[in-house]
Amino acid sequence: MKVHEYQAKQLLAEYGVPVPRGRVARSAAEARKVASDLGGRVMVKAQVHAGGRGKAGGIKVVSSPEEAEKAAGGMIGSRLVTHQTSPDGVPVNAVLVEEAIEIERELYLGIVIDGVVGMPVVMVSEAGGMDIEEVARTSPERILRTHIDPGVGVHPYRARGMAFDLNLEQGQRRAATEAITNLYKLFQDKDCSLVEINPLVVTADGRVLAADAKLNLDDNASFRQKDIQELCDTSQEDPLEVEAKSKGIENYIKLDGSVGCLVNGAGLAMAVLDLLKQEGGNAANFLDIGTLNDPDRVVQAIEIVNADPDVKAILINIFGGMARTDVIAQGIVAASKQMNIKVPIVVRLAGTNVDEGDRILKESGLDLIRAYSFKEAAGKAVKAAQKSS
Repeated sequence: MKVHEYQAKQLLAEYGVPVPRGRVARSAAEARKVASDLGGRVMVKAQVHAGGRGKAGGIKVVSSPEEAEKAAGGMIGSRLVTHQTSPDGVPVNAVLVEEAIEIERELYLGIVIDGVVGMPVVMVSEAGGMDIEEVARTSPERILRTHIDPGVGVHPYRARGMAFDLNLEQGQRRAATEAITNLYKLFQDKDCSLVEINPLVVTADGRVLAADAKLNLDDNASFRQKDIQELCDTSQEDPLEVEAKSKGIENYIKLDGSVGCLVNGAGLAMAVLDLLKQEGGNAANFLDIGTLNDPDRVVQAIEIVNADPDVKAILINIFGGMARTDVIAQGIVAASKQMNIKVPIVVRLAGTNVDEGDRILKESGLDLIRAYSFKEAAGKAVKAAQKSS
């Protein structure tokens, strides 16, 4: 789960990581009031779940409350399109108005889980304010990594070592050491999958501040982070993904292809995406229904896929282990009776109770495209989507 910058900064401040003075505003008039309280010269920053806001006009430096009001009025209620959004962009419902700071240096500080070693890794770099993925690709030596044993945490000497790596002056090193230590505590306490400060800045008056902040939370820990879940802004998510979650379907991700996929098992679902590509097509979604033995849940999953206007064909590829293919077949028949499905459906069933599943589909009289191998199913789905486009 993602949160907005202003929400991330509120959490940073609670954990003792210094941030610029500022407040969120949900109207142009409110932005003017905040700017006046901060002295007039401020930054107005669109609050969206996407990077690249500056280049897209989502961050403006203004010199007066009147300019802040005008800038906020142009952002709030609009849709911001960046290189990380779809062509339709994402809605701007609020702006962060914060003090404009004089920056001397831009640094990078982030923490993620390193899945290879199974530990959090703290990353620091003097190449802050830049796309860190590009830095990693072109100059990986500029990113310094320190793995943290979660049973031990960040020892003060290790945090100081990372502060030294940033070539800071003595007073700034102390501030950076505290920021690193406190950021890791936030990362651990809130079950984060990512915390990123880019840039971590040194100001002209010697302060060390988190000028920007990104924070992602592990959805698997949501049961013990109820307060954080309240920060979720569903307006920033794809409507179909939101609807899928409301139906209890957690593993649905909207993609940009034309073949809607309903598959059981994440590995098989990923393989389906690859094989569709190999056959000359693209998936419209990733959907792992998991071990499902409830026809109604199958109906709900098909309903989500069918609601996508980009879907020109539906591929149902099931390998039944603990999941019974006859139950899947019952769900397919029920879905076809309950909703208007205008696109062709390709079905491949294999595994547990497959003979009974085949019988149910055959006796249903539905106009289905049957396939009996993985490759055959993908090929037929791509051809069906191309034909109905």
